[in-house]
Amino acid sequence: MRGRPEPDSGEPAETLDRPLPERVRHRVILLAGDSFAGMTIAELPVTLRQYARFTPSRRVKFGGSAMAAALENDTVFRQRVAARLRAAEPELADAVEQGSPPPAADPVEGAAAAFGLRPPRWAKPVAAAGEEAQRAQAERAEQEREREVARLREELAQTQAAARADGERLRAELDLARKEADAVHRKLRSAVSDVRRGEATARKLRAELEEARAEAASARAAADGEARRLRARLAQAEAALEAGRKAVREGRGIEDMRLRLLLDTVLDAAQGLRRELALPPARLRPAQTVDAVEPGGMTPQDVAQRALAEDDPALLDQLLALPQAHLVVDGYNVTKTGYPALPLEKQRLRLLGGLAVLAAQTGAEMTCVFDGAELAAPVLVTPPRGVRVLFSRPGQTADELIRQLVRAEPRGRPLVVVSSDREVADGVAGAGARPVASALLVKRLART
Repeated sequence: MRGRPEPDSGEPAETLDRPLPERVRHRVILLAGDSFAGMTIAELPVTLRQYARFTPSRRVKFGGSAMAAALENDTVFRQRVAARLRAAEPELADAVEQGSPPPAADPVEGAAAAFGLRPPRWAKPVAAAGEEAQRAQAERAEQEREREVARLREELAQTQAAARADGERLRAELDLARKEADAVHRKLRSAVSDVRRGEATARKLRAELEEARAEAASARAAADGEARRLRARLAQAEAALEAGRKAVREGRGIEDMRLRLLLDTVLDAAQGLRRELALPPARLRPAQTVDAVEPGGMTPQDVAQRALAEDDPALLDQLLALPQAHLVVDGYNVTKTGYPALPLEKQRLRLLGGLAVLAAQTGAEMTCVFDGAELAAPVLVTPPRGVRVLFSRPGQTADELIRQLVRAEPRGRPLVVVSSDREVADGVAGAGARPVASALLVKRLART
């Protein structure tokens, strides 16, 4: 931003011989953004009216360049900003207009006020603020470098101390390892002598083992004789047990007859009670309580595997013929594919009229989504019978609203999404919906 002559003054105004310092420029833009609250839409320059409803932070972020250009080129707007500054900070404004800003004031604040108020010799404090900002930045950079050097020196000292400590620790570990090696050698020599003694013991144990085997063979022969004697006694016991079982079966026959008579009595009483209460037969069967996968009906994926081209309108008819089918339409994507030359209002009316006829023909649920992210107020639309019309909220696109509708549906319901947007198609396909191109719906609506 460079100063330019005032259009109403009789002589050329002062100018800057270099660009406005960045900090001063930022402060000037902040002052211009704050002044929006005291102006009407008509008082704002045409280039800034689109930012009137923005928050101050978003206004500075997205409209900073436009506000800087307006301050530079629109004298009336700059004077209104100056009046706002004069009302908010009268002491600073008076001091700047008198050419003696307060010594304790921030030079950037004084320079920004001078740029807006444009008193005589206003370019001098602006240039001085830029030089002061550069000096302050250089001082901060120098202090930062000094702190970094001090930090690096401290790290170097710590590293050297750690290296010395590690060296001492490694020397101590080496001495300890040498001592351990000597102890291992001594243990090895002792182990060799132990092995030799063990071998002598093993020879002695082998001799004792042979002797024990001989004793075990004789004990086994005695055990076999005892086992034959016990088997004979077991056979006698089994014969006695079979005789006892036979006697029990004979006694049990009388008890079984009594129980059968009692059971017949209970069954007759139950049948009489059933006739008395007129009880219907049981409908639930045990097999119905077992959790398993049952054969299902046709899904959109099954329809997609039939021998129909992707651009055949009959494919859409088959999809909408599925039970409880739901058709979600990306409105403007379809209208700009089928009839882009029409105004937006006529595009919506034509599409909604065709969807109403399609809903009456198929009986499917239909939802048409339009992009309302850039709308300043709701669009007045009368939804036709059988068609749900939705607009996305401010800051939300129609694609995001379509994804929310798909996620809201239960898995397994036939859901068809009409959009030629590849990102939307891939997203809804991953969520279980069947995407179709906008041209397919345009062809189908042309037949209604």
